[in-house]
Amino acid sequence: MSVVGFDVGNESCIVAVARQRGIDVVLNDESKRETPAVVCFGEKQRFIGTAGAASSMMNPKNTVSQIKRLVGRKFSDPELQRDIQSLPFKVAEGPDGFPLIHVNYLGEQRTFTPTQILAMVLSDLKRIAEKNLHAAVVDCCIGIPVYFTDVQRRAVLDAATIAGLRPLQLFHETTATALAYGMYKTDLPENDQLNVAFVDVGHASMQVCVAGFKKGQLKILAHSYDRSLGGRDFDEMLFKHFAAKFRDEYKIDVYQSARACLRLCAACEKLKKVLSANPEASLNIECLMDEKDVRGLIKREEFEQISAPILERVKRPLEKALVEAGLSVENIHSVEVVGSGSRVPAIIRILTEFFRREPRRTMNASECVARGCSLQCAILSPTFKVREFQVSISPLRLIEVRTKFVIFRL
Repeated sequence: MSVVGFDVGNESCIVAVARQRGIDVVLNDESKRETPAVVCFGEKQRFIGTAGAASSMMNPKNTVSQIKRLVGRKFSDPELQRDIQSLPFKVAEGPDGFPLIHVNYLGEQRTFTPTQILAMVLSDLKRIAEKNLHAAVVDCCIGIPVYFTDVQRRAVLDAATIAGLRPLQLFHETTATALAYGMYKTDLPENDQLNVAFVDVGHASMQVCVAGFKKGQLKILAHSYDRSLGGRDFDEMLFKHFAAKFRDEYKIDVYQSARACLRLCAACEKLKKVLSANPEASLNIECLMDEKDVRGLIKREEFEQISAPILERVKRPLEKALVEAGLSVENIHSVEVVGSGSRVPAIIRILTEFFRREPRRTMNASECVARGCSLQCAILSPTFKVREFQVSISPLRLIEVRTKFVIFRL
């Protein structure tokens, strides 16, 4: 029986499997630990994962990405409308009020629902796991954001069914992170509760979880989130900055070319990573548009200044989580930071000032959710034996989960 955990992110996915000696992250066909959540439709075939990402620059209008932001949401949703504006592929309203994705596939126009695209991504992750395990994969746990609605969760379950998977549980990403943190802790107290705050700044959203640990026990005290605060927002700020700069200096408008937008977005993402470790960074793109080479330079201070509207929102989920948990900053014993967007120095500085202590990075920022999902799958599996570890939710959180965000178990 398979014991597999899937972390389906907005930008990339990770597969983890439980073995007798522990949890392993599975490598894909390119020997990489992360697989892009991308599906590219071509004239003769479709490309999923790394192959799809490699084809995106040449075929941007038929390359579907960021599917996690579309699945299970109404087309009229204001957040969805904002997301659509930055997507290179066409999204229109379907007859049921949900979005439909329009692409050119096999020489003709096709429409797909976000659930169908997600099923394609999950089927590719299933194939990767099966190749590693040399066995069929059916039972699994899939990580989902805590803010997913009932409709979104049902859409994920439908996508899993199409892909031939049977999720034992849809597991909150922050709960999975807390489980991966506490399962191997040997110094947890017997009686006094150890309170840990987990801050997950991903590609498109920020989630905060306050968890209480005792020996063999994990209790989720509070959750909070900002559904539209992540690493891509910093990329977008840099994109707008350089798009305006190049319009003035080079007389080119990148918004007129989908390929130019993708190339500039990719360059801005790399620039953000360089600024995380250096006081300044340069941007150079050959033949960005109209056969013009472009150059730019930005300092970290300027980057933080143009990103101020984003940084101002970081404290709100932190404050809400503490209020919901009924704790003060002094009651938090440790702060763990995960997620790809957490590498921005300004975010770490805000967390340090808020919690009055330096956040820790004892966990792998990208793999902790998949590892936690795999552990939960092992706990639920009757054929896999793991150490006794109880996961519970505080009464207030339980009411919210039952009324708004039902956790499905099949």
